[in-house]
Amino acid sequence: MMIHPQFNPVALSLGPIQVHWYGFMYLLAFAAAYGLAWYRSSKREGWTKDMVSDLVFYGALGVILGGRIGYVFLYQFSELLANPAYLFKVWEGGMSFHGGFVGVALAMIYFARKYKKPIFNVLDFIVPCVPTGLLFGRLGNYINGELWGRVSDGGYNWLTYFPQAARFDAELLNSTPALQSLAMQFNDFELLPRHPSQLYEAFAEGLLTFILVWWFSSKPRPRMAVSALFMLCYGISRFTIEFFRQPDAGYELIFGWMSKGQLYTLPMIVFGLILMILAYRNQVYDWGKYAANQN
Repeated sequence: MMIHPQFNPVALSLGPIQVHWYGFMYLLAFAAAYGLAWYRSSKREGWTKDMVSDLVFYGALGVILGGRIGYVFLYQFSELLANPAYLFKVWEGGMSFHGGFVGVALAMIYFARKYKKPIFNVLDFIVPCVPTGLLFGRLGNYINGELWGRVSDGGYNWLTYFPQAARFDAELLNSTPALQSLAMQFNDFELLPRHPSQLYEAFAEGLLTFILVWWFSSKPRPRMAVSALFMLCYGISRFTIEFFRQPDAGYELIFGWMSKGQLYTLPMIVFGLILMILAYRNQVYDWGKYAANQN
C-alpha cells in the first residue's frame, strides 16, 4: 500500500501565470475531443472542420456551465441557499458529471437546430469523443487527492493512504475503534487505507468506455445506438464504482447502500437501455450502405 503523492497543485508556472492540474486536465480533455471529432469528420459525410470547431466550443461551454451548476444544485444546495454567491466561486472547485451531461445535451440541441441536423445524429457523432475527457478529469481528481475511495481492509497492494482524508479518517477511527489495526501514522495524523476510486473511474468510465464506444461507432449503427451505448457504459461503470467511492459527506445512503451518485446515474442506465431498443427497432441510419438504401 502507498501514501498518495502530494502533488504540487500547480502543473505549470510561467511567470505570473499558473496552470493548475485540474485546469490542465480540462485543456487536455478539450484538445482530445477536438482531435477525435476532427478525425471523425473526415470519415463522415455532412461534417466539416468548421462544424467540428463549433461543436467542441458549444460542448465546452456546456461542460463548464452545466458541470458547475449541476454540482452546486445536486451536491451543495444547502450551501447555495445560505450563500447564493457560492455558485460563482469556481476557484473552490466542484464539478458534476450529471450536470455537465445536461449542459452538453442542451448545447448539442442548440447546435443541431443551428445546422438543421437530427439531435441524435449530432450526439452519435460526438459521444465517442467524450470518454477521454472523463479519463483526464478522473486523473485530475487523483492528482488533487479528492473524491477518494472507501476504507478497505482487503489488503490489496494498490490501496492508498490519502492525507487529504485525515479529518475523515480521525472521525471514523473515533466512531469505529476496531479500524485502529488498519491505521498508519503519517506526520501527526492516523490514516486509513482507501480504494483509489479515482483511478478505477479513470479506467472504467474513461479508457474502457472509450474503447467500447469508439469501436462500436466505427461501423454504421442505427441512429441513437451509439449514444445509448455510451449511456449504458458510463452508467454501469459509475454505478459499480460508487461501491468503492466514499459517499458524499452528510448524505444518508438510500436503503442503506445506494449513494447519491448511484441515484443520479440509475436513470441513465434505464434511458440508455430504452434508447438502444428504440434504435434497433426504428433502424434509421445516418451513414453507410443502409443509409444509402434509405434515400
